[in-house]
Amino acid sequence: MSTLVLVRHGQAAASGVLTPLGEQQARRLLEYWQRNSHTFDCAYTGTLERQRQTAAIAGYRGAEVLPELNEYDASGFVGKLATRLAAESAEFAGLVQAWELERSNRNFQRVFEVVVRGWVEGSLADPNVEPWAAFYDRVNRALRRLTQEGPSRQVAVFTSGGVIGVMVQAVLGAPQTTAIELNWRVRNGSLTGFLFSQGRVSLDYFNATPHLEETEISYR
Repeated sequence: MSTLVLVRHGQAAASGVLTPLGEQQARRLLEYWQRNSHTFDCAYTGTLERQRQTAAIAGYRGAEVLPELNEYDASGFVGKLATRLAAESAEFAGLVQAWELERSNRNFQRVFEVVVRGWVEGSLADPNVEPWAAFYDRVNRALRRLTQEGPSRQVAVFTSGGVIGVMVQAVLGAPQTTAIELNWRVRNGSLTGFLFSQGRVSLDYFNATPHLEETEISYR
């Protein structure tokens, strides 16, 4: 039986690089693995800076890069999809205005959830934003590749919340909308584990943070 461990990147700033807290979350993970003498046979990361930084700090600077592990285009959601929907819906425009007046996480989440729902359902699209179907397909391609590693392999993957949500949903066989619901709950620096062997994959644990103190937990 082989093990696949998904690591969500540490907390990141709007620029895409880890914040001091995000760096600390990655260091805590390194310390946890060292304390438990836990090593991996191979490691993978997406191309995003926050993913690669987390891998490097956690001890896997040479992780193989898989672009399929990149997150969906969150900036495109806000910059393109939200703008389009605000022009069509007065109610949504009000949510955007509230966020612009008070840029709190709560107001942003309200805007983001509406946009993501439209993106997943296919009612909200833009030529410059990757469609949900394309995102979903590439994440599942990555999952198939990662679970084709040989027997008794320990595989680490440094990725993002949306990718983790899709992989968990796919393995559980849940409705696709479940992927986004799971995404909202994935903590920075958290661990999600799968067991796999001969084409069979099962969820072992989800969103675990045994290496973090309560004050070190974040979601964005």
